Amino acid sequence: MTPKELRAFCLSFNAAEEDFPFNPETSVFKVLGKMFALSRLDGRPLTVNLKCDPEDAVRLRAEHEGLIIPGYHMNKRHWNTVTVDGGLPDRLVKELIEDSYDLVVAGLPKAERLRLDRP
Repeated sequence: MTPKELRAFCLSFNAAEEDFPFNPETSVFKVLGKMFALSRLDGRPLTVNLKCDPEDAVRLRAEHEGLIIPGYHMNKRHWNTVTVDGGLPDRLVKELIEDSYDLVVAGLPKAERLRLDRP
């Protein structure tokens, strides 16, 4: 997955937007003001921080050692850093991004979830 494809996929979700609250190099993808992905799109290797269920996070780290690690500068229990341009299939990376989006949306008030068509 290229940086352009990563950005496009993150922005393909309902109400997703890109913001730069930390610096101009770090893209933060949010849904209704809540972060679901963070990436330095010019970074090498290309990585993205994604929210993850804590049990899944541990399992994914064990299954994909070195490619999925505890979230860099994030809560290590709830966030993983995923190497995007490495050995992971794009399909898996997309699933992890969607899971992150869904976890963030699940924490939104019900009225906002319904507006996003994600009850």
